[in-house]
Amino acid sequence: MGSAEEANKPTSPYDSSSPSQPLLFKPPSTEEPNQPDQPESDPTQYLQISYNYGPRPFKDLPFLILFVLVVLCTFGFGIFCVFHKNPNYSNLSSYKYDLNSTSCVKGSNFNGFYESGFDFYVLSSSGSGFLKSLIWTLVVTLILSVPICFLLLLLLKHYTKQIVYVSLPFFIVIPIFFNVYWFVACTVSSSCTDAFPLVYRILVFVFVFLIIGIIVWIFVANWHRIELTVKIIGVASDALSKNLGLFVVIPLLTLGLVAYYVPIVVFLVFVRLNGKIVPKESNGEYRCAWKQDSWVPAYYTLAILTMLWSLTVMVEAHVYVIGGAIAQWYFTGVDTKPRRSIRSSLRTAQGHAYRNAFGPSSGTVCLSGLLICVVRFVRASVDSARQEDIPGMVNFVLRCCVKALLSAVDFLNKFTINFAAITGEAYCTSARMTYELLKRNLLSAVFVETVSTRLLAGIAFILSSIYAIVVCAILKGASNIGFYSYVVAVLAWALLIIVLGSFVHVLDNVIETVYICYAIDRDRGEVYKPEVHEVYALLPSSRNHRAPMAPTAPLV
Repeated sequence: MGSAEEANKPTSPYDSSSPSQPLLFKPPSTEEPNQPDQPESDPTQYLQISYNYGPRPFKDLPFLILFVLVVLCTFGFGIFCVFHKNPNYSNLSSYKYDLNSTSCVKGSNFNGFYESGFDFYVLSSSGSGFLKSLIWTLVVTLILSVPICFLLLLLLKHYTKQIVYVSLPFFIVIPIFFNVYWFVACTVSSSCTDAFPLVYRILVFVFVFLIIGIIVWIFVANWHRIELTVKIIGVASDALSKNLGLFVVIPLLTLGLVAYYVPIVVFLVFVRLNGKIVPKESNGEYRCAWKQDSWVPAYYTLAILTMLWSLTVMVEAHVYVIGGAIAQWYFTGVDTKPRRSIRSSLRTAQGHAYRNAFGPSSGTVCLSGLLICVVRFVRASVDSARQEDIPGMVNFVLRCCVKALLSAVDFLNKFTINFAAITGEAYCTSARMTYELLKRNLLSAVFVETVSTRLLAGIAFILSSIYAIVVCAILKGASNIGFYSYVVAVLAWALLIIVLGSFVHVLDNVIETVYICYAIDRDRGEVYKPEVHEVYALLPSSRNHRAPMAPTAPLV
């Protein structure tokens, strides 16, 4: 590394008799000192793991090329769809079957157009109050979501324990409130009583209380881990507050994905216009129908798969950027501020000495996104097959094997992108080195602290619910849209919980990145962030791994 890293490198707290050991270090054998090295040994086994500030080569290029080819094919055929469309599709109702020519000929019939336009006008006029309230509510919600996220981050950083313990009762109170409210409101309303009989209302009422009871049981069973969860959330909030630029980068990447989706959606609209009007026989009578070109279903499949793969690639790019930024903060000296941590995680490779998500690691991100996309698709197929309840032992065994395979992929992928963002290694190498790193230090690659994720999601739900109640009360008093005030409040709740859910996702990625950085620190026998070691050292050790071959000194 450079001189800057040496200057920021902390002094090892371990005794000199127990020097820091690199990843997968194999101590020399005392029985066979002259034994030659194994030819299959991987040089990466002897690397000293740390953040790679230097220039990095491109990795996993075939998957980047494949992704680019898929996108180019989608856009290329999409442009062809736009220029090859049949303009007669909109006039299908005006075509009649001609017995003399045995083909469809164009007539004159425009009633459908005027009726549909008039109906649209009527609907727009009757719902103008609802649409106006909905638009203004969503706009205000989107604007307020920004200070809400920053305020939540500030509170979690300085008052983590208070926020968590104050939020816990609301996990029970708010579901009880909504359950009692809908039951009473439906009982009072005559229309709801007629549409929803009392027996069914009671069943739903009791079922919701059973779910609330399960939530209470989960809290009681995990109560001993609340204190550790509070500390982990506090550490992650502090790390995220030192990298506020992520709140600019992540939304911009999301907006970029939306802008990228717009032309694909346009292509999907125009692709159905590729075809011709042909006569179709039904019960001895002929009528004119629209027949799509034979390649249209194939393009639908290609475009949808491209959108899904692009979505998972962007999700993994988010993880990569977050991991790169947080890792630079972690491995920077206490008195040094990583001013360019976000920028170096995003900068393209043009002779610069920094790795970024859309440069050398773009192939790795594409491969990770492809694996996630395949896993989600296969899992959805397995769930669909399970709902069909197909009998047979073979089917049961296949489902179990597929689930085991999907769990293995999730196991490998959990910290792989974070590790790739830190070291710049290829996907497969990062997966193997991450597993061996955690195995060596008796850390689990599956369990970090799931309670923290659930608590953060619960806090987001509580804030969104309180906001929805306030919105509904304001609409009830300031507008006359009646029942639609509940619809607007639900949509405002959905928008806010999406934004807060994204915030929770970022904070969850920060927790995992700090975890892998802590593992690297522990493997090297160094402590870059003592406050992190004090917390993450309390996590349970993995019981699935044997003890390392060489003993490591305990943390100070």
